[in-house]
Amino acid sequence: MQITLSKVSKRYRYEWIFKKINYTFESGQAYAITGPNGSGKSTLMRVLSGYLSATKGQVDFRVDEQSIKAEEVYQYVNYAAPYIDLIEEFTLREQIQFHQRFRPLLDDVNIDQIINLLAFKKSKQKAIKDFSSGMKQRVKLALAMCTSGSLILLDEPTTNLDRQGVAWYLDLVKQFRQNRTIIVASNVEEDYPFATDILDILDYK
Repeated sequence: MQITLSKVSKRYRYEWIFKKINYTFESGQAYAITGPNGSGKSTLMRVLSGYLSATKGQVDFRVDEQSIKAEEVYQYVNYAAPYIDLIEEFTLREQIQFHQRFRPLLDDVNIDQIINLLAFKKSKQKAIKDFSSGMKQRVKLALAMCTSGSLILLDEPTTNLDRQGVAWYLDLVKQFRQNRTIIVASNVEEDYPFATDILDILDYK
């Protein structure tokens, strides 16, 4: 997916979160959105997902050079973030099955492969509520990367991950990033070593 921002600004009440962003996220490339906590990274990610509308300016979404309406963008977006919850009462297998009802997995990926990828074989019948915070984060990342979709949005992806978990995350992205647009929002450099361009949100205050 290609996303072009033309003088995009977002305001909450009387506070401007960011102003006049002119930027193009090219299809198949990897990007990072950086800035300190509270600077508006997550707000911009929601705009890029089509969930939020810009207060001013225009956001143009294109897939295979065809324009996509903002209300249809969700069909192409995979989103992982600390503030997106899993269903605590589900087991791991039930969570993936439920997710699959709404969004198809990649053609060459199935539920058992995701469980193996997570290395959670012994936990596949355990309720999500009994997972550690790091395990939950891995599940969110695996679902984002293994679901069919041309735009991957990862907000603070290594939250709650230990060093081994960070290495697992980077390998996951390497394995499933082909021909997809990936945008990472973070102020931690180890979250986006694969990014080819960086948008510093402080440049648009």
